[in-house]
Parts: sequence; structure tokens; C-alpha cells
Amino acid sequence: MVCLGNICRSPLAEGILRHKATKAGLNWLIDSAGTAAHNPGCSPHFLSQQVARINDVEIGKQKCRQLLKNDIERFDKIYVMDEENYYDVKQIAGNKWDAAKVDYLINEIYPGENRDIFDPWYGGVDGFHKVYDLIDEACEAILRKNMNHS
Repeated sequence: MVCLGNICRSPLAEGILRHKATKAGLNWLIDSAGTAAHNPGCSPHFLSQQVARINDVEIGKQKCRQLLKNDIERFDKIYVMDEENYYDVKQIAGNKWDAAKVDYLINEIYPGENRDIFDPWYGGVDGFHKVYDLIDEACEAILRKNMNHS
């Protein structure tokens, strides 16, 4: 799961998908990162933590990190939150770029539409709730799709 700073959206996505996968008995390696190194080692935004806790998802132990070139090889799938993240991942990946592995998270709900999941950083608590709901719906779709292929 990738966003700009790995402080708002991608930590939520990591936590939500991990929570759902664990409940389903799936042993998936789920991680998140940012394309920028704004907050290395920091905990997720307090409003991301708050909205996650309200929904019984714990993300407080996560630490922000920057996406690395070898993450493209390390993970089967990389989900981005918006168009800027997509192009930043492509740039970071360089010669390891694999378009088949990288997709917009929202495409799990709206296939092929490449919509952005807006950054709630400036949106107040309501923005964090809206982002949580979008990410939760996308993660539910990921889980359904993978359970149907098992």
C-alpha cells in the first residue's frame, strides 16, 4: 500500500487489509510505504489511528517508511492511492518497474477508472472517515477476489 508520506492513507490500507486477511485465516505479508521520505520512523497520523480504532483496526505500531526500489520485486501487488503515487512508484522502481504489479487501490471497486483516493491530510476528521470507508471497501473487494480464487 503506497501513498505520499505513509502517514494517512497507506497505513490505513495496510491495517485494514491485514485485519481482514487475518480474520480470514490468510497469511499475507502486508506493508505500506510512502513515495516521499517526509516521516521516516513516525507513527501514522493521529486521525488515521483514531478512525482505525473506531473500526477495531489497530495501526499505532506501524512506522512510516519510504518505498524502496526492491519493493517492486518483494511484493506481488503494489496498490497506490492516486495518480501522483503511481508515477512516483514508477520512477522509484526504475528498471525494476512491472506495470502488472502496480495498480490504483480504488480500481478494486471501480475497475480501470484510476480514480484517486484523496489525501485527508487537510480534510479534518470527516475526510479521514471518508477515506477509511473507501479503503475498507477496496480491501473487502481484494479479499473477496482472492477468496474466490482459492
